[in-house]
Amino acid sequence: MAKSREAKNKELTELVDLLGESKLTVVAGYTGLSVLQMQELKRSSKESGTQVLVAKNRLVRLAAAKIDELKNTDLSEMKGQLLYAFNSEDEVAPAQALNAFAKSNPALQFVGAISETGEFLSSEQVKALADLPSKDQLRGQLVGVLAAPLSGLVGVLSGNMRGLLTVLNGRKETLEA
Repeated sequence: MAKSREAKNKELTELVDLLGESKLTVVAGYTGLSVLQMQELKRSSKESGTQVLVAKNRLVRLAAAKIDELKNTDLSEMKGQLLYAFNSEDEVAPAQALNAFAKSNPALQFVGAISETGEFLSSEQVKALADLPSKDQLRGQLVGVLAAPLSGLVGVLSGNMRGLLTVLNGRKETLEA
């Protein structure tokens, strides 16, 4: 059954909002995935704040044309049955969520991605993004790097104190003998 004009306009408005707010929109082919697998993908993607949506390519092109940053984006790579993964908080999360799912479901294939500045990234670039550590992992690494000199300084300072205590202890034992 065909969608009404009102339903199409509502879907277009939703796509404009998602594309406009998303820091990175990952585009992937899903031919060969079952309905259960698609539901699993949507569920697992929500954990990282990523929304997965299946939409007609024509509607996505219309939505992109309504956003100033995306007006001149070359979307010619978008052909066939595609799904779109949006995330308004993290640039890497959509690529990582789809990549994690694709490891156990090889039918999911990256087509590319649309950055918030309107650049269309190739599938190789999306795979490279998916292999990056998450923001939380990067924050942990940064804290470790920043804390390393401090812990080294504490070790050096405590070493001097230990040395002084050893000398004083030795002096005490020689005076007692």
